[in-house]
Amino acid sequence: MVTVPLKAVPNLPKGILDGAAENVAVIDTGNYYPQRDGRIAAILDDGLTESRWTAQQIGHPVVKAFNGTYAQDLLDRPRPAGAPDRLALPVAGDDEAAKRVVRALIDELGFDTVDSGGLDDSWRQQPGTPVYGLQEGVDAVTKALAEASPERTPDFQA
Repeated sequence: MVTVPLKAVPNLPKGILDGAAENVAVIDTGNYYPQRDGRIAAILDDGLTESRWTAQQIGHPVVKAFNGTYAQDLLDRPRPAGAPDRLALPVAGDDEAAKRVVRALIDELGFDTVDSGGLDDSWRQQPGTPVYGLQEGVDAVTKALAEASPERTPDFQA
């Protein structure tokens, strides 16, 4: 799991995943905040998603998950499958097998998931989008992902 500010990702030890199983699923929970992380031209200018950039930095595919969830919800809000108040989390990634592993983990933790596409679609669950911080079920999360706009707010561009 990569859970550090984006500005710290390039400073992770080189070869951090050397020796890991070939099919290990790496979860990217990060969000890019230019005010905190500084200017990352590949994201701001070139349009790379945060997760695609992270994957390039660590040299391994990632699955984007948990980035818009309140940590306290993970402790307080797990529910059994089928519960009407079960929260849903979006999950994006290019590796379908890794995405299945991450989705199964989230289900085990007590949450539903919504497949939000590949890494190039992961912008739909970043800060400033309708799904970010949303504490709702599958239908509302699916709707929020569909309503997301790729346009960054002026706050983000600052």
